[in-house]
Amino acid sequence: MRSRFWYTPVLLGALALAAACSKHPSTPASPSSAAPANSNANADGSTLKATSPTLQSPVKGVKLDPGSQVTLTVGNASMKFVQNATLSYRFEVYDGGTRVYQSPLVAGGSSGTTSHTVTATLEGDKTYQWQARVEFNGANGPWAARESFVAPVNDGYISGSELYDPLINGKTIGEIHGPVQFIPGVGAQLLTWDSYISYQLPQTLIEGEYSLLVTNMKANTKGDKQKVMAMAQGYDDIIENDRRMTVEKRGDPPGAIAWRLLTHDDRIETSVRPTYNFVADQSYFYQVTWRSNIFNVLIQEGGNGGKTVYNDGHSWFGRPYDPNPHVVYVGAPTGRSGSSAASIENTIYRQIWVSARPRPGFANK
Repeated sequence: MRSRFWYTPVLLGALALAAACSKHPSTPASPSSAAPANSNANADGSTLKATSPTLQSPVKGVKLDPGSQVTLTVGNASMKFVQNATLSYRFEVYDGGTRVYQSPLVAGGSSGTTSHTVTATLEGDKTYQWQARVEFNGANGPWAARESFVAPVNDGYISGSELYDPLINGKTIGEIHGPVQFIPGVGAQLLTWDSYISYQLPQTLIEGEYSLLVTNMKANTKGDKQKVMAMAQGYDDIIENDRRMTVEKRGDPPGAIAWRLLTHDDRIETSVRPTYNFVADQSYFYQVTWRSNIFNVLIQEGGNGGKTVYNDGHSWFGRPYDPNPHVVYVGAPTGRSGSSAASIENTIYRQIWVSARPRPGFANK
C-alpha cells in the first residue's frame, strides 16, 4: 500500500507539469495580419488572393456616342482573406491581340465601383476589348474576362447641336468655299480672304461654346476687319445678319482684337480693342461661350491652357442667342464690307468644336 501512495504524487506532478507547459503556446496568426499574397502564383499567374473586378461599362460591343470619352467602369473586387484593404486597379485596352493602352494605377472608388477614362486616342468606329484587375503592394489579382466596345467616331461629325471637325485628317465634314488646302497632321489652310468653311447644325445650340486652334496667323495681315471665326442665322450677309457672331483679328491696326454678337433683343461688342503681337509659328486657342446671357471670348497662346492673351465678354439683355438655322464658320464669308473684312489669308485651322459640352481632351492636339 505504501508503495502505491508514494508513486501517485509523482505521477500527478508529472501530469501537472505537462499541463503547465501546454499553457504557453506559440503566438497564433491573426486573420487581419495574414499576408494577402505570397510567392506561390495562382493557376492564372496572379499572386494576390483577390477576386477579379466586374466589368460594368462599356460591355457587349456597345457603340459609344460620337465625340464621347471612353470611360471604363468596374464593380470593385475584394480580398479573399483580408478585409478593408486599399486596392488599386489597372485597366488595359486591346486591338485584337495587341495591347494599345495601359492605365496607371487607379485608386479604388468608395461607392463600390471604380472608373478610368482612357487617355489614348483610339481609332473611331473600331471594336476594342478591355480588361481590369486589382493590385496591392506589388501583387496582382486575376484579370477579369474581357469585354468589348466600339470606339466613338473621332474623325469628324455633326450630331444635333454638336460639331467636331479635326481638319488634320485631310478632309472636312463642312462645306468648303474658295481655295482651301489640307495639310495632313496640321490642318486646313484658308489661302485667301474669300476662303472659309461652313457648317449647318441640325439643331440650334442655345447655350454652349465654339472653340478651335489656329496657327500661321501673324498680327500684321493685309486685310482690315478680318475674322477668325463666326456664326450666323442662315446664310444672309454676315455683316447684316440678325444673329451675327464674329471674332476678329484685325490687320489694321495690326493684331487688334474685336468681337460682336447680335441676339433677339440686344447687340453687344468690344468696348476696347486691344492689340496683340500674334506670330505665325505659334498656335492660338480661340473659345467663345454663350451661357446664361453672358458672352465671352478667350484667346490663349500655345494651345488650350496656354498663356492667356485675351479673356473678356459682356452680358446681354432679353432672349437667348438662338439662330435658326444655326450656321458656324471657320473664317468668315464675304459680306457688304468686302473681301478684306472676311477671312485671314493663309491661316491654318484644326480641331473645331461646337457643343453644349466642354471641349474634350482629344480635340486639343
